[in-house]
Amino acid sequence: MITNGFTYIAVLACIAGCLIWAQKSTQAKFFDFVPPVVLLYLIGMLCCTFKIWDAAATKDAYNAVRNPILYAMIFLMLLRCDIRQILKLGPKMLLGFFCGSISIGIAFFVTYAGMHSLLGADAWKGLGALCGSWMGGSGNLVAVADALKAEEIQLAGASIVDSIDYSIWVMLLLWAINFAPKFNKVMGANTKTLDEVAARLDAEFAEAKKKPVEFGGLMFLLGLGLLASALCTNAGTYLASAIPEAIPLLKNVFDKATYIIVLITILGLVLAMTPIGKIAGSAELSNIMLYMVIALIASRASFMELLEGGMLWWIVAGFVILAIHGVLMLLCAFVFKLDMFTCGVASLANIGGTASAPILAASYSGSLVSVGVLMALMGYVVGTFGGIGVGYAMSIFG
Repeated sequence: MITNGFTYIAVLACIAGCLIWAQKSTQAKFFDFVPPVVLLYLIGMLCCTFKIWDAAATKDAYNAVRNPILYAMIFLMLLRCDIRQILKLGPKMLLGFFCGSISIGIAFFVTYAGMHSLLGADAWKGLGALCGSWMGGSGNLVAVADALKAEEIQLAGASIVDSIDYSIWVMLLLWAINFAPKFNKVMGANTKTLDEVAARLDAEFAEAKKKPVEFGGLMFLLGLGLLASALCTNAGTYLASAIPEAIPLLKNVFDKATYIIVLITILGLVLAMTPIGKIAGSAELSNIMLYMVIALIASRASFMELLEGGMLWWIVAGFVILAIHGVLMLLCAFVFKLDMFTCGVASLANIGGTASAPILAASYSGSLVSVGVLMALMGYVVGTFGGIGVGYAMSIFG
């Protein structure tokens, strides 16, 4: 049994690294169905279940590393989200994206209202984290979980639901591509504007891809990310005590973690519009940190607790949420005359993020990949705030 904190962290980092290396080196189809991030959760939870490490002895190392890395990850992730670039998508595609986000929020609220008694105590915290992921990505999931004080077991459960239900949704959307012409005709949608936006964005993306990832840029971004994490932690801690004293009505609205995440999000979005946002390497660094945070979370969750938490009902709830979201998106397509590409990629930009939205976009046309990327990046912007808001809204049901 591992009792040394550094050894515990090193083992988790090695597991994550081996999984990523295996995917890249083998190119096995297996990883298309079971991504490394899912395997990381499963292996971490198995190690916790079989007590490979001592939870009490490694607790200090876990607490010392988890949040600082999480906040740095959120900051670096958002450096890619230049709002000015996202606005170039145009009103139709922005409308489609927000239809997706709002319909997901409504679906979570309605589903939790009807199924909360089956999902366990305070399940709204875990579902709020899942909502953050389904409006943005895995980074938003852990950010919202931290803000809502979700337990590790709830977060691990939400992540497993995310993987299972999301995989089915991706397959459904890829299958639906065959019906795009009929869909567009029934909805009265016109794709002329979409083609024009795609042509413009492709030229800009081609130029951006020419920038190589360099050691100097990586070192600068790493230092900046860690400094941003430290400064926002200190500022958030101060605000958590100062604001309730100045405005008593806000005493029970936000806690320290929420203030920190709001501050780090704002800072990342602001700096994304500066030359710092154009430095190559933020995606690579944020992904490394994301895998470390996920490994840490999984390392505190036991399968025994997961089974006791009614995980089957969580999976069912996930499919109910997706069904409601799908119906609402069809309604939006009919009302606003949205084409299938806009609806499908908007849905997957929310639910799947940058890992899958570009894939769906490429299935329609290679020239549309950049549209999928920008839509997915927009999910990072709204996912944290959306997940927190929906989480608190669900909390009224207990």
